[in-house]
Amino acid sequence: MLKGIDPILNADVLYALRAMGHGDDLIIADTNFPSDSVARETVLGEVLRIDRPAAEVARAVLSVYPIDTFVDDAAARMEVVDEPATILPVMEEMQAEVDAAHGPKMIGIERFAFYDRAKKAYAVIQTGERRFYGCFAFRKGVVPPDET
Repeated sequence: MLKGIDPILNADVLYALRAMGHGDDLIIADTNFPSDSVARETVLGEVLRIDRPAAEVARAVLSVYPIDTFVDDAAARMEVVDEPATILPVMEEMQAEVDAAHGPKMIGIERFAFYDRAKKAYAVIQTGERRFYGCFAFRKGVVPPDET
């Protein structure tokens, strides 16, 4: 255990989050997402796991992970097939966590385009989220220097 760090952030996840640089993508995926096969194509090359609901995972991750403020697609959700404007409860919960971290409004990404973005990501965290369309992408921002 570490003080000040959410205990659901395991050592493998903390390593990946720390290793990522500005502009790298992190995928937080539900249990139905093909996390293992997609993760094999990422920079990290293996799937990370936190068996909790997606919003709970996001809260923990966003407590240490800055979201990029230089791009319009820094926070994204997988769109519902044939219903791109539909916002499901899991997406609302995730947006609330992004809002709490002072992040932007999430954009929607078509399902197969989301898979393509995920394959180019730094890492994939598969959650215990069982609701459909609980898949999100977050582009890493920067931590500013301390003021002197």
